[in-house]
Amino acid sequence: MNKNYKEMADELSASIGRLKDFMPDLMNGFSEMAAAAKAEGSLDPKTKELIATAIGIAVRCDGCIATHAKAAERNGASRDEILETLGMAIYMGGGPSVVYAIQALDAFDQFYDDAN
Repeated sequence: MNKNYKEMADELSASIGRLKDFMPDLMNGFSEMAAAAKAEGSLDPKTKELIATAIGIAVRCDGCIATHAKAAERNGASRDEILETLGMAIYMGGGPSVVYAIQALDAFDQFYDDAN
């Protein structure tokens, strides 16, 4: 299961940019919603990205895992925090979440190893 999550995150960002060309109103609305959801409030950005990573696992979304594992690392998540997040995702999602938790750990490690 060797996926290049750094490449996947870059490709997803470029693809979203192309989609903005065809649906600017919709994608601008999506960007505004994302900014509002990620804005610091009661939860800090790191916690929000850990939640998003767990949801990416639950819905089995490779691009979500790539994007949010990258953002979790960028917002200061430790490997131990990712592992606890994966544990909660597995607990809530059962067997299929085990498969995607492994992939989320691979994604986080790709970004973490580059940063450290």
